[in-house]
Amino acid sequence: MKLSEIKNILKQSETIAFELPNGSLVPNHFHVTEVGKVTKNFIDCGGTVRNEEVVNFQLWEADDYDHRLHPEKLVNIIELSEKTLQIDDSLEIEVEYQGATIGKYGLDFNGRHFTLTTKQTDCLAKENCGVPETKQKKNLSELKAEPAASCSPNSGCC
Repeated sequence: MKLSEIKNILKQSETIAFELPNGSLVPNHFHVTEVGKVTKNFIDCGGTVRNEEVVNFQLWEADDYDHRLHPEKLVNIIELSEKTLQIDDSLEIEVEYQGATIGKYGLDFNGRHFTLTTKQTDCLAKENCGVPETKQKKNLSELKAEPAASCSPNSGCC
Protein backbone atom coordinates (compact mmCIF):
# COMPACT_ATOMS: atom_id res chain seq x y z
CA MET A 1 0.00 0.00 0.00
CA LYS A 2 1.24 3.45 -0.87
CA LEU A 3 1.30 6.35 1.58
CA SER A 4 -1.31 8.24 -0.47
CA GLU A 5 -3.68 5.25 -0.16
CA ILE A 6 -3.51 5.02 3.63
CA LYS A 7 -4.12 8.76 3.94
CA ASN A 8 -7.25 8.48 1.76
CA ILE A 9 -8.56 5.54 3.80
CA LEU A 10 -7.82 7.26 7.13
CA LYS A 11 -9.65 10.41 6.03
CA GLN A 12 -12.80 8.29 5.57
CA SER A 13 -12.37 6.20 8.76
CA GLU A 14 -13.65 6.61 12.30
CA THR A 15 -11.28 4.11 13.89
CA ILE A 16 -7.98 2.38 13.09
CA ALA A 17 -7.28 -1.33 13.48
CA PHE A 18 -4.37 -3.45 12.28
CA GLU A 19 -4.82 -7.17 11.68
CA LEU A 20 -1.87 -9.55 11.92
CA PRO A 21 -1.34 -12.30 9.32
CA ASN A 22 -2.76 -14.87 11.77
CA GLY A 23 -6.08 -12.95 11.91
CA SER A 24 -5.67 -11.48 15.39
CA LEU A 25 -5.80 -7.72 15.87
CA VAL A 26 -3.01 -5.55 17.21
CA PRO A 27 -4.34 -4.39 20.61
CA ASN A 28 -6.30 -1.19 20.09
CA HIS A 29 -4.11 0.75 22.54
CA PHE A 30 -1.18 0.62 20.09
CA HIS A 31 0.95 3.66 19.29
CA VAL A 32 2.57 4.56 15.98
CA THR A 33 5.95 5.46 17.45
CA GLU A 34 7.72 6.19 14.18
CA VAL A 35 6.88 7.24 10.65
CA GLY A 36 10.03 7.46 8.61
CA LYS A 37 11.68 7.07 5.26
CA VAL A 38 14.02 4.10 5.04
CA THR A 39 16.56 4.08 2.23
CA LYS A 40 18.36 0.85 1.47
CA ASN A 41 21.39 0.94 -0.86
CA PHE A 42 22.79 -2.50 -1.53
CA ILE A 43 24.43 -4.78 -4.04
CA ASP A 44 22.74 -8.05 -4.91
CA CYS A 45 24.53 -11.38 -5.34
CA GLY A 46 24.74 -10.76 -9.10
CA GLY A 47 26.68 -7.52 -8.61
CA THR A 48 23.85 -5.09 -9.39
CA VAL A 49 23.68 -1.99 -7.20
CA ARG A 50 20.12 -1.38 -6.03
CA ASN A 51 18.31 1.37 -4.14
CA GLU A 52 15.00 0.98 -2.35
CA GLU A 53 12.95 3.47 -0.36
CA VAL A 54 9.93 2.72 1.79
CA VAL A 55 7.90 4.55 4.38
CA ASN A 56 8.23 2.79 7.71
CA PHE A 57 5.53 2.73 10.39
CA GLN A 58 6.49 1.30 13.75
CA LEU A 59 3.58 -0.04 15.80
CA TRP A 60 4.11 -0.41 19.53
CA GLU A 61 1.87 -1.35 22.40
CA ALA A 62 2.40 -0.22 25.96
CA ASP A 63 0.50 -0.49 29.22
CA ASP A 64 -1.39 2.64 28.20
CA TYR A 65 -4.73 0.84 27.85
CA ASP A 66 -6.77 4.05 27.57
CA HIS A 67 -4.83 5.22 24.53
CA ARG A 68 -6.60 5.17 21.16
CA LEU A 69 -5.00 6.57 18.04
CA HIS A 70 -7.62 8.31 15.93
CA PRO A 71 -7.41 8.45 12.13
CA GLU A 72 -7.04 12.25 11.95
CA LYS A 73 -4.13 12.11 14.42
CA LEU A 74 -2.31 9.52 12.27
CA VAL A 75 -2.96 11.62 9.14
CA ASN A 76 -1.37 14.60 10.95
CA ILE A 77 1.67 12.48 11.92
CA ILE A 78 2.02 11.25 8.32
CA GLU A 79 1.73 14.75 6.84
CA LEU A 80 4.30 16.14 9.30
CA SER A 81 6.65 13.29 8.36
CA GLU A 82 6.15 13.96 4.64
CA LYS A 83 6.97 17.62 5.08
CA THR A 84 9.89 17.22 7.49
CA LEU A 85 11.54 14.21 5.83
CA GLN A 86 10.56 15.01 2.21
CA ILE A 87 8.68 11.73 1.89
CA ASP A 88 7.03 11.07 -1.47
CA ASP A 89 3.45 9.89 -0.92
CA SER A 90 3.85 7.32 -3.71
CA LEU A 91 6.26 5.22 -1.59
CA GLU A 92 5.17 1.81 -0.33
CA ILE A 93 4.57 1.34 3.40
CA GLU A 94 6.41 -1.22 5.49
CA VAL A 95 5.21 -1.85 9.05
CA GLU A 96 7.36 -2.96 11.98
CA TYR A 97 5.63 -4.75 14.83
CA GLN A 98 7.08 -6.54 17.85
CA GLY A 99 6.41 -10.26 17.99
CA ALA A 100 9.06 -12.71 19.21
CA THR A 101 11.37 -10.31 17.35
CA ILE A 102 10.71 -7.22 15.26
CA GLY A 103 8.66 -8.32 12.27
CA LYS A 104 8.48 -6.43 8.99
CA TYR A 105 5.20 -6.52 7.12
CA GLY A 106 3.59 -5.09 4.03
CA LEU A 107 0.31 -3.23 4.43
CA ASP A 108 -3.09 -3.76 2.82
CA PHE A 109 -6.71 -2.88 3.63
CA ASN A 110 -9.56 -5.40 3.67
CA GLY A 111 -12.42 -2.89 3.85
CA ARG A 112 -12.53 -2.96 7.68
CA HIS A 113 -8.96 -3.21 8.96
CA PHE A 114 -5.46 -2.51 7.78
CA THR A 115 -3.84 -5.90 7.34
CA LEU A 116 -0.19 -6.64 7.96
CA THR A 117 0.92 -8.89 5.13
CA THR A 118 3.86 -11.26 5.22
CA LYS A 119 7.01 -10.42 3.32
CA GLN A 120 9.48 -12.89 1.84
CA THR A 121 13.14 -12.71 1.01
CA ASP A 122 14.13 -13.41 -2.56
CA CYS A 123 17.17 -13.60 -4.79
CA LEU A 124 17.11 -10.59 -7.10
CA ALA A 125 19.74 -11.97 -9.48
CA LYS A 126 18.68 -15.57 -10.11
CA GLU A 127 19.92 -15.40 -13.70
CA ASN A 128 23.40 -14.37 -12.48
CA CYS A 129 23.96 -16.72 -9.57
CA GLY A 130 22.83 -20.10 -10.89
CA VAL A 131 19.50 -20.46 -9.08
CA PRO A 132 17.37 -22.77 -11.20
CA GLU A 133 13.95 -21.53 -12.28
CA THR A 134 11.10 -22.98 -10.26
CA LYS A 135 9.17 -25.46 -12.32
CA GLN A 136 5.43 -24.94 -12.45
CA LYS A 137 3.60 -27.85 -10.81
CA LYS A 138 0.55 -29.27 -12.53
CA ASN A 139 -1.88 -32.01 -11.64
CA LEU A 140 -1.93 -34.82 -14.17
CA SER A 141 -5.72 -34.58 -14.26
CA GLU A 142 -5.42 -31.00 -15.54
CA LEU A 143 -3.28 -31.96 -18.51
CA LYS A 144 -5.12 -32.33 -21.78
CA ALA A 145 -4.12 -35.05 -24.14
CA GLU A 146 -2.73 -33.53 -27.29
CA PRO A 147 -4.01 -34.98 -30.53
CA ALA A 148 -1.59 -37.39 -32.07
CA ALA A 149 0.53 -36.05 -34.86
CA SER A 150 -0.23 -37.51 -38.26
CA CYS A 151 1.11 -40.89 -37.32
CA SER A 152 -1.43 -43.54 -36.34
CA PRO A 153 -1.41 -47.31 -36.63
CA ASN A 154 -1.75 -48.52 -40.20
CA SER A 155 -1.08 -45.00 -41.55
CA GLY A 156 2.16 -46.08 -43.12
CA CYS A 157 4.18 -43.27 -41.57
CA CYS A 158 6.27 -45.52 -39.33
